[in-house]
Amino acid sequence: MTESVIAAGRARASDQRLAKGARARASIARRAADVASVEGLNGISIGRLAADLGVSKSGIATLFGSKESLQLAAVQCARQVFIDAVITPSLREPAGLPRLRALVERWFGQVSDPAFPGGCFRVATLAEFDSRPGPVRDAIAEDRRDWLAFLVGEIRRAQEQGHFDGRSADAVAFQLDAVIAAAHTARQMGDEPGVTTARAIVDDLLG
Repeated sequence: MTESVIAAGRARASDQRLAKGARARASIARRAADVASVEGLNGISIGRLAADLGVSKSGIATLFGSKESLQLAAVQCARQVFIDAVITPSLREPAGLPRLRALVERWFGQVSDPAFPGGCFRVATLAEFDSRPGPVRDAIAEDRRDWLAFLVGEIRRAQEQGHFDGRSADAVAFQLDAVIAAAHTARQMGDEPGVTTARAIVDDLLG
């Protein structure tokens, strides 16, 4: 009986440590994504994050081990933030054009009220790593491929409903991504007419 109580207590303590570690990792990854949106993924450092969050450098090093691991955690965090803010709520809409319109509205919502201080994380980091082979570039590229594939799927469903006049789904997805990325950049540069122009282009694309 005593041994089982001791074992249960150890299991609870272990669970609490794991939960605390997961919360710490999530908090550090989110701060890393915030920093990367402004200063790039190379702006992330264990020392910088430790100072920002008021934790020890050794604690961050224990949880992540390297700058590259922090960069990968930032990419994953930003991906999940985008999913939660844009994709998941839009899934409540019927597949095809209604869902695509919902995605675009929430996507543009991230232009006017971005989740990160530097605006769109994807826009901020793609150019930084597009010519740097390695795990971080691979993670960024995979995120972009997944997003474009998701858009293509919804566009094809919309085509089945009679929309887009036989246009290439891949081309429409590419255009949407490019124009809204340009809107993010315009907003960060204070170019509100550019944001308006991007909005008009997207409205025309969606018919």
